[in-house]
Amino acid sequence: MNGDDRERAILEGAERLLEERPLHEVSVDDLARAAGISRSSFYFYFASKEAVLLSLLDRVAAEAGARRTAALAGVTEASPGAYRAAIAAFHETFRAHRAVTLAAADARASSPEIRAQWSRVMDGWVAETAAVIEAERARGSAPPGVPAHDLAAALNLMNERVLYAAFAGESPAPAGDVVEALVAVWHGAIHGAPAPAPLPR
Repeated sequence: MNGDDRERAILEGAERLLEERPLHEVSVDDLARAAGISRSSFYFYFASKEAVLLSLLDRVAAEAGARRTAALAGVTEASPGAYRAAIAAFHETFRAHRAVTLAAADARASSPEIRAQWSRVMDGWVAETAAVIEAERARGSAPPGVPAHDLAAALNLMNERVLYAAFAGESPAPAGDVVEALVAVWHGAIHGAPAPAPLPR
């Protein structure tokens, strides 16, 4: 294996292990064995198991963010499904990497690095949402209201908490379609009107 292959093997092995047990029960030796490399080789690529989780989180967030940005670019009166597509992108991406999502959320309490990285990610998504809200208000399709940044922060934090509850199997959590529940709140908060029904699949 070359260097890229080894790094990929570490990340893929780590995600498999996180599907079986929490990060605090995974050792560096476990990560090295899962990747088929030695412990010393592991440290050539990552300083710690937390650094592996940071890299995994960065990849998942980048994938979700790219899909979300593409969806929000379609927010127009003629394309009311853009919020749905943007929220679905988050839901589908983080659900596909559920183990990483839950491990990162749990690690934020004890890891300043993971907490700081997630804050940077959320700040970017809030700024992007605020820009959409301001654009919708400027063209008259959304009424004025609380500052766009404040509304954007509340909506993104709501998404984060609701999706975590759904992935973790917490109660309460939406029992039906979690994406539709979130879309209803987003559309109502931004446009002051019920969300249009989804198109038949």
